[in-house]
Amino acid sequence: MKYSKEIKVGFLALIGVMMSIFSYNYLKGINLFEKNRKFTVKYEKVDGLSASNPVTLNGFKIGKVQKINFNPNNTRELLVDIIIENDVLFPKTSLAELYETGLIGGKAIAIIPDYKNDSTIASDGDLLKGVIKPGLTELVNQILPQVQLQIEALIKNAEIVLGNINTLFDEETKQELRSSIQDFSNLTKNLSETSDEISNLIVNNSENLTNTISELSKASSNIRTISDSISEEEVLKIASNLNELVSNLNTITKSLKDSEGTAGQLINDKSIYKNLENATNELNILIKDIKLNPGRYINFSVFGKKNKEFKKNN
Repeated sequence: MKYSKEIKVGFLALIGVMMSIFSYNYLKGINLFEKNRKFTVKYEKVDGLSASNPVTLNGFKIGKVQKINFNPNNTRELLVDIIIENDVLFPKTSLAELYETGLIGGKAIAIIPDYKNDSTIASDGDLLKGVIKPGLTELVNQILPQVQLQIEALIKNAEIVLGNINTLFDEETKQELRSSIQDFSNLTKNLSETSDEISNLIVNNSENLTNTISELSKASSNIRTISDSISEEEVLKIASNLNELVSNLNTITKSLKDSEGTAGQLINDKSIYKNLENATNELNILIKDIKLNPGRYINFSVFGKKNKEFKKNN
């Protein structure tokens, strides 16, 4: 059976049209060979969302955004058509959350299933409730005004503090502070010089210090040897003798205190002290009188009269 050229051309044209339709839908994110479901989501704004952005469920991609248009009944709302390319099922009351996919921007839609409140499965063409998850930019925009107010208050308080400091530190106080800093610098310099001198002294006398330490070590060794040579019995004997000596001293002290014997009476009897004092005074008067009038007590002749009288007697 032979086909005419017209039939062949028509068949090729039909195939071309079908390929064009498939390619057009594929570029729009619709695969004609897969079972797709279409849902519509309402948002107040869709900053950064565009067609072909992913739709995920529990972090797994299950579809993509098909198109975005204004709601003809309410231009304050946006209608986003999404295509689910997976057979996954979720309740009709599930949320379609718009969120940021990274720090550099980019948006995606996450299906958050509502298994607790509704068991009705969402079907093709249903309207899902859309919510917007605050992104990093929005959080910064929300926090920034509060931070700005706090920074302004902090700057104002800092200005007040600086003003008080400038009022407190007048020229005289500043001059005193400069003088104190200079004195501290001089003290540090002197300490550094003293430290250097001590280091030099130690270096120059290191040999003497070594000898001194060696002598001290020998002396310590000798003391240890002497201590080890004294037996425990000798130590006890010395302690016993010391106790006996202390006891004897206590007895003597008590005897002197109780006026027993001549020494005790000399110490405690005031009359003996007075008699000795009177005798000393009289002796001093006698010595003074002898010095002033020696003729009363000493008789001698320079010319030897007594010798002549002695001869006459002979």
